[in-house]
Amino acid sequence: HVQLVESGGGSVQTGESLRLSCVYSLYPDQRYCIAWYRQAPGKEREGVAAIGKGGTKYDDRVKGRFTVSQDFVKNTIFLRVDDLKPEDTGMYYCAARPGGCGTTWRQVWSYGYRGQGTQVTVS
Repeated sequence: HVQLVESGGGSVQTGESLRLSCVYSLYPDQRYCIAWYRQAPGKEREGVAAIGKGGTKYDDRVKGRFTVSQDFVKNTIFLRVDDLKPEDTGMYYCAARPGGCGTTWRQVWSYGYRGQGTQVTVS
């Protein structure tokens, strides 16, 4: 069955780094776009990065600070987050949808599978 499990969040100081992990179990006969998105209290969900057949995607707000990568052997997606800022605080989720990421990867509602999230708090 499909499953995504995030880990790696924590409470850090401004300027520090974290590496978030998303271990996934997906149907093997399909390609997927896997995205990271976040949600801060009282705010809309926002896509921050994605990875798929076409490569990687980043939101402008995190470009240069966040790096998404994939380990196909471990079935894991990583999100390296550097130079963290208080506005990066939120619950971070990974989510998957069949197909490529294309230009719609930020549409978090289009992902049919997601994990439970991992909390990142920056002070």
